Order: sequence, then C-alpha cells, then structure tokens
Amino acid sequence: MSETLEPALPDHLDEQAERLMHRLCDRKLKVATAESCTGGMLAALLTDIEGAGHGFDRGFVTYTKQSKSDLLGIPRELLDNNDAVSAIVACAMAEGAIDRSEADIALGVTGFAGPAGEGCEEGLVHFALARRGGETLHREEHFGALGRGAVRVKSLGVLLEMLEQGLEQA
Repeated sequence: MSETLEPALPDHLDEQAERLMHRLCDRKLKVATAESCTGGMLAALLTDIEGAGHGFDRGFVTYTKQSKSDLLGIPRELLDNNDAVSAIVACAMAEGAIDRSEADIALGVTGFAGPAGEGCEEGLVHFALARRGGETLHREEHFGALGRGAVRVKSLGVLLEMLEQGLEQA
C-alpha cells in the first residue's frame, strides 16, 4: 500500500498500483510518466509502493508548452499547431518520456481537470501509453464537471488500467 496518498485515494487504486508495480519488478520492466493535469499524482502513487521502486524510472510533470518541449523533446511546432489537450499531444508526451528515459513503458496524460475557459470541455482528458519498440495507444475520456480532485483520481484509474494493458502486451 502507498503511504503518502493512501488516505486520499480509493483503496482499489492503491491495490491496483501495488499489484502493477510488483508485476513490473517481477518482469524487470520500468515505467515512466509524463503528466500535465494530474500534476505528478501518478508518479507519487507509483513511487509510494514499498519494495517496488526499481519498477519506476522517472516522472515528468510538464504543465506548459515550454516544459513539454524542453523536458520531453516535443517539437514546438506540434505544440503550437495543436491544442494542449489533444490525442496528438498526449501521445507525444508518452513517446517523449520513452525517448528521454530508460523505461520500457511510458504513460502520458493531458486534460482539463477543472474549468479551463471558453471552448474547453471540463473533464476532457487524453491518455497515452508508449512501449519501447511498440505502438502508442491513446484513450480519451469525458469525465464531466466533477471538480479537479475527482477528475484527477478518475484519471489515475484510467492510467492504471492502461498500464495493466501495456503489461499484458509487453
């Protein structure tokens, strides 16, 4: 069980994260994260599992276009020509995390966890999973106006589901 986030997260997420991290370790695989709207919550959850630290390589929290470009190597043109909350950016984030890490699997997430202004759908989140030497998977969710915390927690659930799927295919 995670220690830091445990009181704030549903038990099933904690248990799923623990199970997945141990599976990564058993298979000698590593994961990296590239997070925007979750603000590092996934990295915090995965690194809070006692005895499973060697299954986590690194996490990137990239909230701005500049940080996505600097840290993940996403071309500035791609970011300037697409919405920050889009499939193409989520996939580029996961692929950038693979390229800039020693991980076998990387997860990317970008979305509107709370109100984001005119024309922006609150609760819209794009997810991606990249595998070294494999194709990148994308998933889009419309959680609705649940509030920042609830959207972030639901996003963690989707990311863990995607990690499970990635482990089945790795």
